[in-house]
Amino acid sequence: MPHALVLLSCLFVPPSWAAQPAPAVGESHGVARTASAAVRDAGHSDRLRYTVWYPARPGAQEQPLAIGPPGAPLFQEGSSAVDALIAAGRWPLLLVSHGNGGSARMMGWFGTALARAGYVVVAVDHPGNNGVDPMTDAGSILPWNRADDLAAALAAVQADPVLSAHVDADRVGLVGYSAGGFTALVAAGARPDMSRLIAFCQSSPKDGVCLPQAENPGLTLERRLAAAATPALAPWVAGAGEDRRIPGVRGVFLMAPAIVQAFEPAELGRLEVPVAVVVGEVDKVASSATNSKVIAEANGKVRLQVLPLVGHYDFLAECNALGRERVGALCAVEADKAATHRVAIEQAKVLFDSVLR
Repeated sequence: MPHALVLLSCLFVPPSWAAQPAPAVGESHGVARTASAAVRDAGHSDRLRYTVWYPARPGAQEQPLAIGPPGAPLFQEGSSAVDALIAAGRWPLLLVSHGNGGSARMMGWFGTALARAGYVVVAVDHPGNNGVDPMTDAGSILPWNRADDLAAALAAVQADPVLSAHVDADRVGLVGYSAGGFTALVAAGARPDMSRLIAFCQSSPKDGVCLPQAENPGLTLERRLAAAATPALAPWVAGAGEDRRIPGVRGVFLMAPAIVQAFEPAELGRLEVPVAVVVGEVDKVASSATNSKVIAEANGKVRLQVLPLVGHYDFLAECNALGRERVGALCAVEADKAATHRVAIEQAKVLFDSVLR
């Protein structure tokens, strides 16, 4: 980490917090509701699942977090104590948006680390676009409605009889990985113009954002356009450019953000809160040249770090041996994934400790 960032990290961590041992991490689960979920979900449910990680009271017993079939996990990502009591105090809150076909739990490596650092972290499973439920075309075609999911989860936590007394909704940070980076920018107040993305993909069809994704290989640009024009989706597409800013947001942290081509540079330049971006040098899905660097060039407040040898899927949870055998490309990385995760965690702490503490 550059010397200046280390200095900033030290400056903005309150001495009383920094001197204490890291707490155990609690984990709880909830359900919110949002109208757009029913359009995106395969079963047309308006239910939105969310996971919360938080500092737990002393004595909480953590268990390993894992992703995969029962008895045969594919990913490992830290540990937490399910339904443990939350530690006393009012904590700043982070809203986390996963990538295309990901999940709240896939971001557990990040969420548990920031909870251990003194944040309440709320991550959602975006309807129709997560790795738990069937993927839908609508879930991919309406990415701006993912910001509605973050707002609904925030409202649910604020109304929760246990958590509400321990979260400070005036100190909110946004976190997004891949398509979740787009989500975070929308939730920060940037309004997308999807005609820009269409024009970009028509002129640069081989860009990673324009190609069908590994999580949904049949969803070509032509299929997206056809679905967007249907009577079921056209009214929702028409609302793409609406302001979905979440109140109280003071900072945005992005990992390998994607779909940035949908934003006018002036729109990105109008973002008023600090933004930090971490991206891999060899990212072939969300190239830094057409995504992360565009954000930094449009807004002088953006702090960009490009990591050598790091690709797009380095920001997923750590694969175990079975995961590397069964999942293949999502587990194949050139860099040390644990080191990449440490950089992302530390950079996020630098940003959020400076604006939320």
